Amino acid sequence: MLKGIPKILSPELLKILCEMGHNDVIVIGDGNFPGTALAKAKGAHLVRADGLGAAELLDAVLSVIPVDSYVDKPVVLMQKERCDTELEIPIWQEFEKIVAKHDQRGAGAIGFINRFDFYDRTKDAYAVIQTGEEAVYACVMIRKGVIK
Repeated sequence: MLKGIPKILSPELLKILCEMGHNDVIVIGDGNFPGTALAKAKGAHLVRADGLGAAELLDAVLSVIPVDSYVDKPVVLMQKERCDTELEIPIWQEFEKIVAKHDQRGAGAIGFINRFDFYDRTKDAYAVIQTGEEAVYACVMIRKGVIK
């Protein structure tokens, strides 16, 4: 047990977060995300977090690592597909609040890329967390910054 560390951060995940350096990327994938296949593509660490949601993990991760202050959009979400333009994605508002809690840029630190670019970038990530999140478009990519 450690003081001040969110209980949902497993020892395995804490080790990975400690090993990550500036500019390394970690991806939090929802339950539909092909995290295992994408992590295997180039040997990224894969952490299973099947019983956890993406928002609670995002908050926990951002409580222990900084986001990159040297890039405009260190947090990236997966854009909706054309067929889903009318679909409401309430978890994005949760993500915005969480990012604002941990980064003064708030929603300004969040960018969007299309699904296939998100998949391609995930292949180059340091780690992928596969959650049990049931919300759609609940995938988040975080670029780690430096502690000043």
